[in-house]
Amino acid sequence: MPAWSSSWQLPDQIADVLPSEARHIEELRRLFLDTARSYGYELVMPPLLEHLESLLTGTGEALDLQTFKLVDQLSGRTLGLRADTTPQVARIDAHLLNRQGVARLCYCGPVLHTRADRPHATREPLQFGAEIYGHAGLEADLEAQLLALEGLSAAGVTKLSVDMADVRIVSSLLAGAKVSASMLARIHAALASKDASELASLTTSLNGELPAAARQGLLALLQFYGDEKVLLEAEKAFKALPEALKALQNLKWLATHVRSLANNVSIGFDLADLRGYAYYSGTRFAIYGRGQRDGAQGAELVRGGRYDEVGAVFGRNRPAAGFSLDLKELVSVLTPKPLRPAIRAPWGEEAGLRSAIAALRAGGETVACVLPGHEHEVDEFDCDRELASVAGQWQVQPLGNKPA
Repeated sequence: MPAWSSSWQLPDQIADVLPSEARHIEELRRLFLDTARSYGYELVMPPLLEHLESLLTGTGEALDLQTFKLVDQLSGRTLGLRADTTPQVARIDAHLLNRQGVARLCYCGPVLHTRADRPHATREPLQFGAEIYGHAGLEADLEAQLLALEGLSAAGVTKLSVDMADVRIVSSLLAGAKVSASMLARIHAALASKDASELASLTTSLNGELPAAARQGLLALLQFYGDEKVLLEAEKAFKALPEALKALQNLKWLATHVRSLANNVSIGFDLADLRGYAYYSGTRFAIYGRGQRDGAQGAELVRGGRYDEVGAVFGRNRPAAGFSLDLKELVSVLTPKPLRPAIRAPWGEEAGLRSAIAALRAGGETVACVLPGHEHEVDEFDCDRELASVAGQWQVQPLGNKPA
């Protein structure tokens, strides 16, 4: 097979982004960055690769498996291509900014995954995120959710719903038990998949470590999903666990405030959904929404929560809360944007023509000059007007021969 026959092919789940979709993604990037800035968030741009230990310290096995690794030919040390930007932002907050008060930081850039984290997803997401450091109160958790909801709403996502949980409920049930990291991972996986038989088997195998009440509480978690009635049922089940009760009160507070401050947002709870349990230290949330494309109903678009331990490995154990989303995934559920109207102009060196074109572009118009010999080609832009010479003056006129 000739070398050129496959030279244009890309690796699996890696794709080019073509002009129309790229323009839409760029508009979304600007929208989210502008929205974050309106909340007081400052933009940071961490590097795409770092020393591996800096990227992975304290993040757990899952991120390690997602990270591409390579050897730096300058130092001989192992580098990693970031699979998530939050550890880098935590490093910036801890070592470079080193502020004593609240720091609001946002970012937008590509990350790389060795495997896609869900079916049909790209291995090169364009990750936008916003994080607030230095405030332990629920106000920071609430701000993260409101910022994410405002951005999604402005992007055109409808039927928004927030699904909340708190990792401290499970940690309170397991408090005092000697559970290995591998067993803990299996318990969380069984909870996330709502596999009652697997969870029962796992908790039975820990009979010497887990009290009967804790085993029953873990199994009960599988039933605690739905509206706010779930929280009332959970309060009855966990009345002997102060930490779990506090977590439930926090969820109730957040739900009340999100409902009052965000328009047309439904709130739900799934107390067994602990994806990212090794990452989060308190409340966690996912935001779902409906795009305009067929089949794009109820897609999970945002993940976030509280991760107070993220900066500890960098020497500053600061409170932290935030969220992230993939703009490529978001654009895939939205209706493609129509081409931007443009003005068609002849190519020429005449000073009046060049001046007229420059003035239009300075005013925000798109002006596509027709190069010599290409006058009869189909427009690549939605040219609905043309720049024509009328009585010696260059004027914008409706494009009379535009196809219907």
